[in-house]
This record gives sequence, C-alpha cells and structure tokens, in this order.
Amino acid sequence: MSAPARTRVTATPPAPAGIDLADPGFWRLPDRERAAAFAELRRLEGPVRFTDRASGRSFLALVRHADVVAASRTPEVFVSGPGVTTPEPASWVRALFGDSMVNLDDPQHADLRRIVSRAFTPRLISRVEDDIRRVAARVVDDVIERRPDDFVSAVAAELPYQVICNMMGIPERQRRQILALVNHASEHTGVARSRLRVPGRGLRALGRMQLVIAALGRERRRRPADDLISALVTADVDGRHLNSRELGAFFSLLLVAGVETTRNALAHGLHLLTAHPEQRALLLDDFEPRVGGAVEEIVRWSTPIVQFRRTVAADHDLHGTRLVQGEKVVLFFGAANRDEAVFADPEAFDITRSPNPHLGFGGGGPHFCLGAYLARQEMKVLYRELFARLPEVRSVGEPVLIPSSFDHRVRSLRFTG
Repeated sequence: MSAPARTRVTATPPAPAGIDLADPGFWRLPDRERAAAFAELRRLEGPVRFTDRASGRSFLALVRHADVVAASRTPEVFVSGPGVTTPEPASWVRALFGDSMVNLDDPQHADLRRIVSRAFTPRLISRVEDDIRRVAARVVDDVIERRPDDFVSAVAAELPYQVICNMMGIPERQRRQILALVNHASEHTGVARSRLRVPGRGLRALGRMQLVIAALGRERRRRPADDLISALVTADVDGRHLNSRELGAFFSLLLVAGVETTRNALAHGLHLLTAHPEQRALLLDDFEPRVGGAVEEIVRWSTPIVQFRRTVAADHDLHGTRLVQGEKVVLFFGAANRDEAVFADPEAFDITRSPNPHLGFGGGGPHFCLGAYLARQEMKVLYRELFARLPEVRSVGEPVLIPSSFDHRVRSLRFTG
C-alpha cells in the first residue's frame, strides 16, 4: 500500500551541529563517534529531519526505543510497500525480480509469511537443529586442520551459508556458484566516496542467482524432496504456493537475513568476547546457563541491521510528534538498542543483562525477523563448539568494517586459536 506524498512537513528540532545521518561521511566515522551522535539525537524533544543532498528527499530519524517499537507495531500507519531500503527499490527492479517480503504490507505480506511459516514444519526444524551441530563441528574441524587467519570467511560466513543451503536443499555442486553470485550482488553495499550505497547493485548477479533457484523450484515441483524448496513450491495454503519469482525473492532475502546478519553477529561476538575478557571468563565459567544471554547481548550490541525505512500512510501522532501522510521515517535499530531510557549503562557489554528487550531482530509487529530462532541457534551452537574445542580462540586486532548505513558489516577479522 503506497501513500501519496504531501508537500507540508512537521516541525522538528534542528539537527545538532556536525550530525547529518544523510551524509555518507557520517557512516565512515568510528562506531564510538556514531554512538555518541545518536545519544545526542535521543536527548532532543523529537525526531530530527535529515535531507539527502543529492536527491533532495528528506526523512525523520527514529532513534528512541519507544519510537522504533511503536512504528514497527503500527504497520497500518508505517507501511513497507514503497520500499524499506534507502533509496527505495526501483519499480522495474521489483517487477523483474519480485517483491521481497520486507517490501510488502498486508494482505500480501501475511499471505507470503503464512506459506513460509507453514513450510517450517516441526520435522524440518528438528532436522535443521541437528544440521547446525554437524556443520558447526565440520567448520571447527576445518579451523583446527587449516588454521585460517580470517574468522569471517572461515567460520562466521561458512556456518550460516551451509545451514541455509542444507535447509533449502541446494545441491553441493551449485553452492560455490551461488555464493560467488551472492558476494557479487552484495559487494557494493556500503558507503561510496560521495554517496550511500545500498542493496540493489549487482543486479545481473542477482538475476542469475534467481534463475538457478527458479530451476531448482521447477525440478522440486516435479520431484519433491525433503527440503524447504520442495515445501515452499508444493505447499497448499488456501490454494497457494510460492511461484518461481516469489521463491527467488525469498531465497535472496534468506541469504541476506539468514547469512549476512548472522555472519556479522558471529564476528562481532568473537571480538566482543576478546575485548571484554571478564565477560568471556564469565561465559566460559558456566557456559550453558549464560550462552543465551551472551547471544542476546551480542545481537543488541552489534545490531547487524542498522536501519529500515517506512512510509507514513496517514497523518499520525508519534509520542508527541505529528507525522504527515507520505513522509518517510527511518527506524535506526542500533540507536534504539543504546537507549538510556531502556538499557542501564547501554555502552557496556554485559552478557548477564536482564531484561534485554533489544531490537536486533526488529521492533516486533509483522516484520519481526522470521529467522530469529535460527540465528540464535546457530550462534549458540557455533560458540559452544568453538570454545569447547579451541578454548583459547580470540580475535587479533580490530575488525575491518565496511562503512554502511544499512548493515553493521565485518569485512574481515583476524583470529587465532
């Protein structure tokens, strides 16, 4: 559902001097400086408006926990249909590649989510949990044998990618081809010299990847197997199953939401546990009762997805700020996860933090991350296997980050066991 834009705008507080979330230079600043800027924005009376100099388009930045939650849980007002990335995806791209679930509103979003949810049967979930353990053991076997020095490529990226491929039923012979296409499609996500770069580049690679998945879908309709692709293309939910374009769009989303985000969280997590030896000792002293809390705090602290945008579908009052139909708002999850009104000492990394109502998987509502359970399991199992077999494993130096306004991406992280 798309709302026509209006020309009038709401009165908002001015941005503090030196803070411009629409400036690519802001996203090249160190994490600590950006966190301080967001803390200053949270202290203002309401959301600040920022304007992209190249396009002239403005948005309101939602940086408080309460505002992000309210927008997430009021989907009839804060709609996703026009697009949740910045800039919004072009209409021809959506027509060619299909709509990702993140860019849909109800009833279309509910329709697709119902099909996908129905495909995640108890049998499939049980098999995936067993598979995570097998893949984690194999990944750590490889670390012990080869002694690689980059944690991202050897461990953090490998585990979720292989789990997703196993779950979907991607043949082994096609996995390296698909991974190369994924890497090419996402290589320009980040900040260029003078502008923000976001998902949507590398469309040729994305198109080739979706053709591969569509062919697999056609094959599984003829000869179903015991995998997620088969379940998605043969499911009968009110007479509906995923067509080829929907399957391709879902797989693309799964690779970003299920691989990229988990990869980044795993890498940030190893570095956090290295940089905070007292928290590492606490975890390893009593691993099983504490690993769940450690995972939640890693996700809060790292917040793998930085932001999503919404379009205001009707005039609306958000905690005292009047929003006008057609306006754009951006939900900054990382800023909300450091909100002093919700988290005591938010800049501290504390694996015993409780409660921990972080928004690392979204702010709730219909777009809450479908893969949250999978990501949590992958992180718990990988850290269990890693620390049990390589108790001295730790990062070396600082992670190499890719400056981005979209995700908290780690390019590489040196490590030693």
